[in-house]
Amino acid sequence: MDELRHRRASSWEYDLILREAEKYGELRHHTFAIVEGKFRDVYAVNERVWTEIEGLKMKPYAYGTFVGTIKVDKNLVEKFYPNVEFFYFVDVQKNYAILSPKAGFLFTTGKDVPRSGVRSYNWQGTKKLVIYDENGIILGIGRINPGSRNKFILNVTDIGAFIRRRR
Repeated sequence: MDELRHRRASSWEYDLILREAEKYGELRHHTFAIVEGKFRDVYAVNERVWTEIEGLKMKPYAYGTFVGTIKVDKNLVEKFYPNVEFFYFVDVQKNYAILSPKAGFLFTTGKDVPRSGVRSYNWQGTKKLVIYDENGIILGIGRINPGSRNKFILNVTDIGAFIRRRR
């Protein structure tokens, strides 16, 4: 196995993260670290944690909150792919949907959501939406499908995916 490298996010990587956040609102966190292995995993860390990590003799496998991965797509373009936790570090103002309790349950079990289950939404540009329940809890990431009433929001990932995974 190749050795993992950890480092602070470069200005280019930070720009990729910032551009993704700007699709939804304003990024509220500014210190990110990268763990390089097969992919470049991105972690949100605070300055105190970063200072402690720099002083360790043995380098950690992971630290902070895992917020996504930087990959090269099929067109050889680098892109930041956020996970659900990333949106806890973003002040989401656009590209979101609020679901009814029943629709929220369906979404967290991996199902798509009908138009009737969406209490409100704000869609501006990107097809991906941050999905919330009525209490403001992030349920996951969905893709809007405006041409369908039965599958209005397609499930991309949700907070129940970890529990449903095959072991």
